[in-house]
Amino acid sequence: MQSVDINEAVALLEEGRAVVFPTDTVFGLGLSPRHAVTPQLLYQLKGRDEGKPVAWLVPNAEALGEWGSRVPAYAWDLARAHWPGALTLIVAAADVVPAAYRSAAGTIGLRMPDSPEALALMDALGGPVATTSANLSGEPAVSDAAQLDPRLLENAPVFVPVSRSQAGSTASTVVDCTGEDPVVLRQGPVHL
Repeated sequence: MQSVDINEAVALLEEGRAVVFPTDTVFGLGLSPRHAVTPQLLYQLKGRDEGKPVAWLVPNAEALGEWGSRVPAYAWDLARAHWPGALTLIVAAADVVPAAYRSAAGTIGLRMPDSPEALALMDALGGPVATTSANLSGEPAVSDAAQLDPRLLENAPVFVPVSRSQAGSTASTVVDCTGEDPVVLRQGPVHL
């Protein structure tokens, strides 16, 4: 496993390359949407179906208004109550979100993680990180760096601070916030 520090991780992201990093849920595999024109590399590395959208980790709750459009009041309430934390909110994507990062329905999943490492990575990068779980498609999500699949790591170095060889244990709760009421699409640690 090739391990990199935060400066090396940011330099790789700025080159449009992917890195693996711990979050408060599971290990993530991420790209900088400002530097990678599409999320294609994430699909390629994971062997993932390109029809599955990739969520963005964001550095603060205000990002909900920056990257989301027509965000309902209840979504803002959920963000205030559970961010930072293990809650991904699906909202209509703002015009500034590149088309390649939007779902077929024109939405984007956004989450502010409760992870000093992920937040530091975004702070140093100066923006969000398009992220999926760091596992091969069909395999379980990984919460321990020692469990990361070597095939995934061939092309994605790991940013793992010495103090953080483990992430959380469960993927985030995903809530669709595009309708009149929130709809839980995947149950995780946050219960509504």
